Amino acid sequence: MSHHATNPPTQSPASRRQFLFNVGGGFGGLAIADLLHREQLLARSTRQPLGVGTVHRNDGGLHRVPKIKRVVQLFMNGGASPMDLFDYKPRLEELHGQRFDPGGDQRVEGVTGQTDFTVMKSPFKFRRYGHSGRWVSEVFPHIATCVDDLAFLMSMVSKSNVHGPASYMQNTGFVDPGFPAMGAWVSYGLGSVNDNLPAFVVLPDPAGLPYNNRGNFESGFLPVRHQGMLVRPHRPQPVAHLQPPAHAEHINRETEDDGYKLLRMLNEEHAADRPGDTRLESRIASYELAARMQLNAADVFDIENEPSHAISMYGADAEPTQNFGRNCLIARRLLERGVRFVQVWNGPGGPTNNWDNHGNIPAELPPRAAETDKPTAALVRDLQQRGLWDDTLIIWTTEFGRQPFSQGQAGRDHNRGTFVSWLGGGPIKPGVAYGQSDEWAWKSLKPTWCYDLHATILHLMGIDHTRLTFRHNGIDRRLTDVHGHVIHEILV
Repeated sequence: MSHHATNPPTQSPASRRQFLFNVGGGFGGLAIADLLHREQLLARSTRQPLGVGTVHRNDGGLHRVPKIKRVVQLFMNGGASPMDLFDYKPRLEELHGQRFDPGGDQRVEGVTGQTDFTVMKSPFKFRRYGHSGRWVSEVFPHIATCVDDLAFLMSMVSKSNVHGPASYMQNTGFVDPGFPAMGAWVSYGLGSVNDNLPAFVVLPDPAGLPYNNRGNFESGFLPVRHQGMLVRPHRPQPVAHLQPPAHAEHINRETEDDGYKLLRMLNEEHAADRPGDTRLESRIASYELAARMQLNAADVFDIENEPSHAISMYGADAEPTQNFGRNCLIARRLLERGVRFVQVWNGPGGPTNNWDNHGNIPAELPPRAAETDKPTAALVRDLQQRGLWDDTLIIWTTEFGRQPFSQGQAGRDHNRGTFVSWLGGGPIKPGVAYGQSDEWAWKSLKPTWCYDLHATILHLMGIDHTRLTFRHNGIDRRLTDVHGHVIHEILV
């Protein structure tokens, strides 16, 4: 399956311009011209084919009855340490302080710097929780109360020990840039539910974008309109360019009318020169969406409309949970209003203030856990209480794991060999675990790849991952490349 249906007829450039004019909002003609110029989308004299892919339709409609309508993904940026969170390893306690030796002449290497290869136990206490008896670290007391509702993937693996490629892989299925994110594939395959909101929304950490910046949630070779809409709720204007800048007093009806005439000419020339380039039409469509958001959907980012007990439940009213809690609460509001795929990030790119805990696990990891624990559990409970749990999928994940031996004072280096993700909601079998790492949480004994996770997500949304394709440069591209199988063991 490529697209589930042919695209609806597009408006002419003139009617598109008139639409924006009629809403009377901030996207005036000159504002659009300025944005298009800065993004190099106005007509230029060069005529180069861009190799843009074409839709490859081999069937229509969904492949099966969908079990979920929407997805929210919580991404812990930096490589959350499995043996300090969910993958309890008593063997590390027994060997603590000894040199790490897995036996069998297996080669043990550091990744990012000097490592002494001394086994390091988790500095945190673990307990069993729920009827499932799931081990959870003391840093996650709230998530621990939810384990009977979740399914754990205990041996996820990656192809890379480097943040950038590993983040690309978990989000796009490839270690290289330029491929569509999972949310973009969902948008492409299923379209939007709410005409006033995008299908794919991204809520980054207020401290900054993750590794790869926007590359983790772009549309790649898919039409640009399917890329994730970046929303920053902590800013006065959560969506960039949704309103005109305060200093743009020169934008009025007269200047807009002149701008429309100029843009119409430039756009017609651009489209004639580049018949395969979707960027201009996608950009115009995004401005139309922004105009509709101005009139109908801007309040979705204002949590003041929420009752005080809901804000408090998410921890959106106090530190250290305020930022992540607000984003999780807004994620729920977006899901309620028909957004198909919402991604919430914790931790910016860079060496600090994220889950990349090289120097001191006891000091660096607890603040990250404290930011996310209460809001994550609140999101699970809120979805359940509002009747959204049965047709929503929640995913908690990261890009790779950490080493069982120490680095620096008491930190851990990158490890692509095994890490933990979990899922909940919809037809996810509650209280189960799939896969297993070795006795040190060094390598997976039964690897689960991003391809398997992505195939499972698409399957639950009614899509066969082998049939959602896009013809690009002579190849039928898909999210799972040539890999992946649905993890039926975690499904009811």
